Amino acid sequence: MIVEMRTYVLHAGRQAEFIRLMGEEGIKIERPILGRLLGFYTSEIGPQNQVIHLWGYESFEDRQARRTRLAASPQWTAFLPKVLPMIHDMRNQLLNPAPFAAVETLDWKGLNDAGPI
Repeated sequence: MIVEMRTYVLHAGRQAEFIRLMGEEGIKIERPILGRLLGFYTSEIGPQNQVIHLWGYESFEDRQARRTRLAASPQWTAFLPKVLPMIHDMRNQLLNPAPFAAVETLDWKGLNDAGPI
């Protein structure tokens, strides 16, 4: 499995509208095509106006095929003009999880058993 981390730096003041549009429209188009959404985050401390989302794929080839299908989707191409003007910069990274921290090996329930911080 590989994880794609996409970081969007938005123009100041556009984060709430971007998140609203993605939540109401964008993710409904992406999720059936891209598949495994691992997380969708906004920055609070550190660099501001960032949206980070993580997608899991079986392989690089799986990612390529899914991204190609998304780019060809009429719904996606109609949606893009709504959000692209909000984005100042885009960054992409493909990550290989360590064997002990792959999504399938993480014990989310166990994280709550660690006791108070």
